[in-house]
Amino acid sequence: MAKERAKKDNKNKKHFFKDFKAELKKVIWPTPKQLVKSTTAVVFIVIATAVLVFVLDLVFETINSKGINILKSNIKNSISVNETVEDNEVVDDSEVNTVIELNEVENEIVEE
Repeated sequence: MAKERAKKDNKNKKHFFKDFKAELKKVIWPTPKQLVKSTTAVVFIVIATAVLVFVLDLVFETINSKGINILKSNIKNSISVNETVEDNEVVDDSEVNTVIELNEVENEIVEE
């Protein structure tokens, strides 16, 4: 049984290589001119795609960084506007002016 199996494997190997050689004969190999044209086209498309991806990356990075900075400034502004005077601690100069004006008005009312 082992001999039959070995013969069959040998036959399959020979058959494989015969088929392989027959398929290679069917291949239409490109001429040097076609090869240069195809290679040039591939290289050009790869470079163009790389440049496009690079430019898009720069644009999106710039938009993202500016957008983040705008969001940060908006958040800072909304926090400073929404903060109130707590424990006699004043955060914003406009709030200081408002508190001073209110104190002056209270003092005038008390004096009258």
